[in-house]
Amino acid sequence: MRQYSADLTPPWKKPKPVPEVAAEPGLVVEEPGTGFCGAVIRCEAGTVTLEDRFGKHRVFPLEPRGFLLEGRVVTLVRPAPGGPARPARTASGSVAVPGARARVARAGRIYVEGRHDAELVERVWGDDLRIEGVVVEYLEGVDDLPSIVSEFAPGPDARLGVLVDHLVPGSKEWRIARSVTSDHALVVGHPYIDVWEAVKPSSLGIGAWPRVPRGEDWKTGVCRALGWPENTGAAWQRILSGVHSYKDLEPELLGRVEELIDFVTAP
Repeated sequence: MRQYSADLTPPWKKPKPVPEVAAEPGLVVEEPGTGFCGAVIRCEAGTVTLEDRFGKHRVFPLEPRGFLLEGRVVTLVRPAPGGPARPARTASGSVAVPGARARVARAGRIYVEGRHDAELVERVWGDDLRIEGVVVEYLEGVDDLPSIVSEFAPGPDARLGVLVDHLVPGSKEWRIARSVTSDHALVVGHPYIDVWEAVKPSSLGIGAWPRVPRGEDWKTGVCRALGWPENTGAAWQRILSGVHSYKDLEPELLGRVEELIDFVTAP
């Protein structure tokens, strides 16, 4: 006697199988019903918690065919116990996105004042900037800013953000910044003489940044006061090696860089 399946659904009407993907921390998925896109931060019995780039959390049930991964339907499942751990955060404190490809560069840019500033921004925000497609370039000096802004011609689809050292009211830097600021060009700054000071002294094993007499080259004076060789390039590498995450930087710099990234990536 011929055996028949209890499922009489025609083959062409049966849903195609979809891959099962472990909901490892950091995995970025989208819940198609709400359009919420975020990284997995927690997976418990029957639910998964996602966090978007703004820090908002949403909890969703682990249902079959319930999520999109890189545009494809998948079924999220709980990770196997003792599975490999993935980093949950980038150096900037954002949710890490393992295996994410760099986005095609935006027309907008962020300029910083000097090579050391650019290297520090890359150290802490590099992963975020690549995902957002933001390119960081550096100025040789703030005096060149008006001509650079004019040549760049910022607009709604090409915003320009600029980070300036020692931006205090009434200073030369402050006057130049005001002259180029517009709806599509934002100039912000930190109060430090040089970006070196934006690194917390405790991260370098020193009590405080020394005070350098007016008229003396600040970086050279710092090296001399700390007993370091008077080689500013070597000193900077020493400083940079002490920076591992946003926790090693002063809030006055953290807030300004985050502000620029939000400005340049705003829809």
